Amino acid sequence: MQLKEVDMEIIRYANCWEDADVLLSGLGEQGGNSILSIASGGDNSLSLLTLNPEKVVAVDLNQTQLFVLELKREAIRALSHVSFLRFIGFRGSENRFKTYVAIRPNLDLAAQRYWDDQIEVIEKGLVYEGKFERYLLHFCQRVLPYIHSEKMVEKLLAPKSGKAQKKFVEKHWNTLRWRLMFKVFFSKFCLGYFGRDPQFLKEVDVKVGSFLLDKANAYLSTTACQKNWMLQYILRGEFGDSLPHYAKAENFRIIKRNIDKLHLQKGLVEDAVKRYGKFDAFNLSNIFEYMDTTTFNAVGSKLIKGSNRGAKLVYWNLMVPCSLSQAFLSMRKLQNPIPLIDKGFFYRSFHVDECTLSVA
Repeated sequence: MQLKEVDMEIIRYANCWEDADVLLSGLGEQGGNSILSIASGGDNSLSLLTLNPEKVVAVDLNQTQLFVLELKREAIRALSHVSFLRFIGFRGSENRFKTYVAIRPNLDLAAQRYWDDQIEVIEKGLVYEGKFERYLLHFCQRVLPYIHSEKMVEKLLAPKSGKAQKKFVEKHWNTLRWRLMFKVFFSKFCLGYFGRDPQFLKEVDVKVGSFLLDKANAYLSTTACQKNWMLQYILRGEFGDSLPHYAKAENFRIIKRNIDKLHLQKGLVEDAVKRYGKFDAFNLSNIFEYMDTTTFNAVGSKLIKGSNRGAKLVYWNLMVPCSLSQAFLSMRKLQNPIPLIDKGFFYRSFHVDECTLSVA
């Protein structure tokens, strides 16, 4: 992927669209260890603090994404749970600017300058203001009403048995209009230009709209869809009472207690290893999605060099299948000990690999 062609000045993700519960179950009990995490929207880097590690290093090439995480980190440090939900956008508030002014001195100077120019984003509620979040809101507000009514959405998400859920999708939800409009809106072109970035889909050779439609219909046919914050946002345009892992009260308290263990690092994996030493666990998001074979092999080698023996590396495949354990003899695939239905229903697969060698 040619990163120089990707705009690094915008908030691409205001939230993490990978399931933190799946991530944590894949890592298992990694408390007391050092963890490297791709920052993205910051949520899952924060969730890793519930494992009580010695440190979590959030890495990203995009400085703007680190500004997002820094704001969340300092808001968690300074605010109560309820005040945090209001400030970040999960709950309504008319005092977000006032809260920002109180938090601002705790931000690095560069972050202060960035957020001083983004007051409108803060006042609207950060969690709604990433490029990807606005793309999904556009689907909910401008496209979905031409497919299904709000009443139909409520019926889809209403509690019911697995058999009844599947029957409802087959009979009432999976209409010709749903299939056609979904495939157009989530096509490679629309997703690339309006949701993510064309460079992020450069290695994808499947029919994106059809792939995502099949994943969506399969998931909507299960009872798991009835309580999923990601789906709530996609179909209702708001989070409601469904919160990401890090924003739930019981997890927020642990994260707040461990917030000083979170460190931010702009750059690549090797930059973090050079500064912090080798790691015992990695949250790699879906970074391999963007890489050709040569880049994947180079990054995989660097990850191994930055791993302690026995380190776990967890990551998702979206539409491009990649596996460290298949590519490197020093990696082996582990079975996720707690198989969960992934809230990120659009992903192809979830991987847990282990480094079996210690590379000097």
